[in-house]
Amino acid sequence: MGHEFVAARDDAPERVIIVRPILPDKRAGTETAASLKEAISLAEGIGLQVIFARETQIPKPKAATLVGEGLISEIKQEAVLKRASLVIFDAALSPAQQRNLERALEKKVLDRTGLILEVFGARARTREGVLQVSLAALSYQRTRLVRSWTHLERQRGGAGFTGGPGERQIELDRRQIDNQIDRIKSQLEDVRRTRTQHRNNRQRSNSATVALVGYTNVGKSTLFNFLTGAGVLSADQLFATLDPTMRGVVLPSGSKIILSDTVGFIAELPTQLVEAFRATLEEVLEADLILHVHDLADPEHIIQAEDVKMVLAELGIDRGSKKIIDVYNKVDIANVKDIDLVQPAINSGQAIAVSAVTGEGAEVLLSSIDEALAANGSEVVVRISCAAGDALAYLYRTAFSISSESDGEDVIVRAKLAKSDLARFVKQWSGTAIIEAARSPN
Repeated sequence: MGHEFVAARDDAPERVIIVRPILPDKRAGTETAASLKEAISLAEGIGLQVIFARETQIPKPKAATLVGEGLISEIKQEAVLKRASLVIFDAALSPAQQRNLERALEKKVLDRTGLILEVFGARARTREGVLQVSLAALSYQRTRLVRSWTHLERQRGGAGFTGGPGERQIELDRRQIDNQIDRIKSQLEDVRRTRTQHRNNRQRSNSATVALVGYTNVGKSTLFNFLTGAGVLSADQLFATLDPTMRGVVLPSGSKIILSDTVGFIAELPTQLVEAFRATLEEVLEADLILHVHDLADPEHIIQAEDVKMVLAELGIDRGSKKIIDVYNKVDIANVKDIDLVQPAINSGQAIAVSAVTGEGAEVLLSSIDEALAANGSEVVVRISCAAGDALAYLYRTAFSISSESDGEDVIVRAKLAKSDLARFVKQWSGTAIIEAARSPN
């Protein structure tokens, strides 16, 4: 019958049953067991009391309820026996399936998207985070309006309007939600403009940006805190970080970067959340370098990495469009087998092994960031007027390597800069400097 988990906690306010349906394109095993544990962690993270959880194979999904009548009967009996008031299906349910299951089970039903939205709602702290979660929740709720109106069959005297009172109420609710969505989108646009302004200010500070990405709870915030000395919330729970945080870090070369800690990804991340958090994820899109953090101590780290790559691809990011360094975290507690698995990539310099807790590998990571930014730079030859001292100072401040020689009233500079730094130079000093030659990295 698959894996079962039973938990007993008396302090939680709501008793919950979790069911992980295994559809025909999946198979039972460690992957689905890990997914079920992840769903339990999500539920417990918002104070729900998971009193029973199971995974179950679904040979032929039912259009109306996804699962068969036999399983529905078992779940209903279990809910009565264990006094559960909520049943969570760790799968995507259509609005009709969710409504039909609620009727059949006579309990509240939540699917995976709804559960993740609840978690995000509990974690959001900043105005931007709250707005983004609200937008995702409203988009999700709009598709499920019919759930709230099971009384549509009741007829009462109307005022001559078409469709009956229930139908009119749905339209009113839909219009109200649409108005809320438009209002939140407008507010998020203001946030996006502010974030763009902050990004432009950072660009004027001549610092490259490096973004941490990875599956939720792989230790990104712990690594961020170690490298920056910041006090960002770092907890052993899913989605401890929702709002991006940025701090300066000085590399071994002496150059300064802006390191960004971002929201963690998760398998089957709801489309509504990807869209709602697009403003936040723009920090990843605009980064000069991405550090993909893996939890080497998690048996599922390979599968998790693929989920992260899928979300990045959805954002238009892959190794062909942006430099990405794999950072294998928790090397201090990982087993030898997993370390051996990634050792070839580490030996070849394609990946870095670190411990965000002990600091092991941190210096190697910072040096690798230095090298990656330099390798990704553009080689240029620039003729600058001797009077343009600020332009020359900029090149000396930002270049990975630089040499210059006087040519009468001009200075000929040969330098290697990050592409973003070169773009800023051209934008600010195009009237006083002439780029005689330029070569971008392959």
